Amino acid sequence: MSSRLEAEHLYKVFGRREEEAVERLRDGADREELRADGTTAAVIDASFTVDPGQIFVVMGLSGSGKSTLLRMLNGLLAPTAGRVLFDGQDLTALTGRALREVRARKISMVFQHFALFPHRSVLDNAAYGLAVQGVPRPEREERAAEALRLCGLAGWEKSWPDELSGGMQQRVGLARALATDADLLLMDESFSALDPLIRRDMQDQLLTLQQTLKKTIVFITHDLNEAMRLGDRIAVMRDGRIVQTGTAEDILLRPENDYVASFIQDVDRTRVLTAAAVMDAQVRGDEADCGCETATPDTPFTALCALGARLPHPVAVLDGGRGLVGVVPRQRLLRFLGESQGALPAPATPCDRGEKVTARA
Repeated sequence: MSSRLEAEHLYKVFGRREEEAVERLRDGADREELRADGTTAAVIDASFTVDPGQIFVVMGLSGSGKSTLLRMLNGLLAPTAGRVLFDGQDLTALTGRALREVRARKISMVFQHFALFPHRSVLDNAAYGLAVQGVPRPEREERAAEALRLCGLAGWEKSWPDELSGGMQQRVGLARALATDADLLLMDESFSALDPLIRRDMQDQLLTLQQTLKKTIVFITHDLNEAMRLGDRIAVMRDGRIVQTGTAEDILLRPENDYVASFIQDVDRTRVLTAAAVMDAQVRGDEADCGCETATPDTPFTALCALGARLPHPVAVLDGGRGLVGVVPRQRLLRFLGESQGALPAPATPCDRGEKVTARA
């Protein structure tokens, strides 16, 4: 599968002698050295790829460079060095009308603070991107109405933005991005201005839409739990640099440095991990055929713990063909929980046919 989006060694420097600053960074200079000379290095040597239909989350604290990075992906900011490739096309080589055409038709953006026009109805706000494209009014209103329906706003088309709650306004912003049928969605802290319950509802909405629409999404956030919940892959940024890229499980289980390890220490692992991440694949036995409940590689950790509490032997993990791919002993569950032996109660009933599979703790 070819990548939908590629960032190749992106740099963004603000201030004097930008190209000279990039060379200094390549030679090992850090942000502080450049800042002393009146130059700010916002993004330093950022590279990553995003596959079609993937949610790629860029996570970092304020000032880490994540929003600057996002704005280079659609040409709102020109990189000081490096390239952005979209479906193989070098966006950094485009200027003027050609770049505006790409932004109008192929890349949509959902902003943090909704960015709705107060003098336009909900329907007209959702149809705005189509109006920019020159789509005739009947067609754009039909497409905008469908996008609003997908976002749970059917019946609100004639309302005004100030009549909507914050969560509903953000749904309008998402509908506006979806209405254009763009191949790539860029979402800059899109849910961070919302209350926690509304924010989680919007995350649910996005994941539900993604199951159907399978858009390619780059999502910016400073919230690690949000990143873990939404991201197929996650890039962690610090001081302008990407310090680790991987799945949520990669980052939780294999942090590449002390910064990432400290960042993830308060994450609730039980909401992220699956059986595939915690099972022991070096098992003895061909099938788990004792008649007890089994798991799949995608079984959530919390469900796995419930199985482990009911069974007197390791939980068998079977693939789609009912082949044994791993087992999860109780001791392994306890280790990942980081709690005492009492965290999992003793199984209530014995297994009638004994332990079919075994594994190292």
